[in-house]
Amino acid sequence: METRYTHSPVDIRHYSTEDLRREFLVEKIFEPGKVVLTYTHNDRQIFGGVTPISEPLSVHLTKELGVDYFLERRELGVINIGGPGTISIDGETDSMKKQDGYYIGKGTKNVEFRSDDAENPAKFYIVSTPAHHKYPNVKISIDDIKPRETGESLSLNERKIYQYIHPNICESCQLQMGYTVLSPGSSWNTMPCHTHERRMETYLYFDMDEDTRVFHFMGTPEETKHLVVSNEQAVISPSWSIHCGVATKNYTFIWAMCGENITYDDMDFVSMDRLK
Repeated sequence: METRYTHSPVDIRHYSTEDLRREFLVEKIFEPGKVVLTYTHNDRQIFGGVTPISEPLSVHLTKELGVDYFLERRELGVINIGGPGTISIDGETDSMKKQDGYYIGKGTKNVEFRSDDAENPAKFYIVSTPAHHKYPNVKISIDDIKPRETGESLSLNERKIYQYIHPNICESCQLQMGYTVLSPGSSWNTMPCHTHERRMETYLYFDMDEDTRVFHFMGTPEETKHLVVSNEQAVISPSWSIHCGVATKNYTFIWAMCGENITYDDMDFVSMDRLK
């Protein structure tokens, strides 16, 4: 597990492209047969990929977190973006096709991930945050989610938002997690952009063509910066940073937030005349 530390807006003022990428971009999320995790000190979120091939995989973090087992004081969100697989939670097994998700509550001791087909492995994207209370484990099937349709083609941001770990779907302590799909011909996610000082966020961009690139914008409204992101790469977005992106083609991403509240619409929108 790699550790990333926190920064203030002043810290990044003179960062080079290389500095920004080193601190905020995670270039490798899924590795066959491995668990790849990043721990960010922004609200102590852990995120990454679990890609089982022929053998099952589990997350084993104890000393790193000062606990006896990974979810002793944490909750976990899972979305499968690869081939079909299964997840076993304290001995109970559920199938997980592409786009299926799971919320796993604090105190769960054993979570095991498997792929049905080594030639088409599952890719479990996982996000974990500290938790103070045990909420029930809930499978979240893509078939049961009615997406929130928003944006419009004229502003190039027509998209569907699938809310997985959200008060409308299941209870959680502070983790929110979901899935946004941009329509063909659309390329902007959230414009005008916004901040939410009360919550940090991570983004996983995926289902992109080899040559597609996302320009992920960050920084303060008055001093914007950007990261160029490829398929299956993730970005850490601090709470003080703007949140928006544009790409060379429509794309898909998983967003995951944690912080002071679980109010999805708690955003501070930035007027266009403030952006520099």
